[in-house]
Amino acid sequence: MTSARGILYKLISVAMFIIMSALIKATSADIPPGEAVFFRSFFALPVIFIWLLMRGNLRTGLRVISPIGHFWRGFAGTAAMGLFFTGLGLLPLPEVTAISYAAPLLTVVFAAMFLGETVRVFRLTAVALGLAGVMVILSPRLTVLSGPEAEIATALGAVLVFTSAVFSALAQVYLRKLAPVEEISAIVFYFTITSTSLSLLTIPFGWVLPSLQQSALLITAGLLGGLGQIFLTSSYRFAEASVVAPFDYASMLGALIIGYFIFDETPGATMMFGVVLVICAGILIIWRERQLGLQRGSARRGMTPQG
Repeated sequence: MTSARGILYKLISVAMFIIMSALIKATSADIPPGEAVFFRSFFALPVIFIWLLMRGNLRTGLRVISPIGHFWRGFAGTAAMGLFFTGLGLLPLPEVTAISYAAPLLTVVFAAMFLGETVRVFRLTAVALGLAGVMVILSPRLTVLSGPEAEIATALGAVLVFTSAVFSALAQVYLRKLAPVEEISAIVFYFTITSTSLSLLTIPFGWVLPSLQQSALLITAGLLGGLGQIFLTSSYRFAEASVVAPFDYASMLGALIIGYFIFDETPGATMMFGVVLVICAGILIIWRERQLGLQRGSARRGMTPQG
């Protein structure tokens, strides 16, 4: 029953994040990405503040042990968000969602490079399969770099979203370094503070005064982002990461529905084939992580995995 609650919270967070992305996309023609990051971050703060207050974590949510760790996690996460929002203005929502699935694959690679985690043949093969799927998704965009201006813009969008996935993976590596020494509430709170502050540095690059409708969409995106973060964090309190992680891929269903009915976007067969490869790779990695976790637990109890 507890796991079911964790899965439910995960699905709610996925729904909130995909709706948030759609709202940002709806304003992307007029609102600069840096300004969108500000609205997404600033209006998430009240939601997170109330959450910390209700949980009695306000004090721990404000206590910092590694300020520089929080900064670099916030910097990488903010860069990922800004590039992702830029890509939303240049590419269909399902395609942006699909390319962003490269992040957990790259996290495996970066964890081996920067954290010294052991990555054996099985996970390396799964990562290679997933990255091959990403290249399948990217290939139609990257072959038109010398084409018309509109096609060049979409190619740039694809590159930016993939770069966003790189920064997102780096943010996850910093998160893994922070998690043993910092409260999750502090990580959530200071990421939002950092992204709000860094977004203000983009003011000289051309912020605009949004209309009432645009303001409503952006503020709603911020509130949903804060709520989505809370449900995401809560989901891992009620179920193991290996149980809830595969439900990240439910975002593709949401992206396809919203893309089709709201933005008149229909994905091609090539993109969907790439998506299948990436999702299969991701699930294989999650399954392997679970197996390794069970083995480590058995070893700590002085048992064999089969024992």
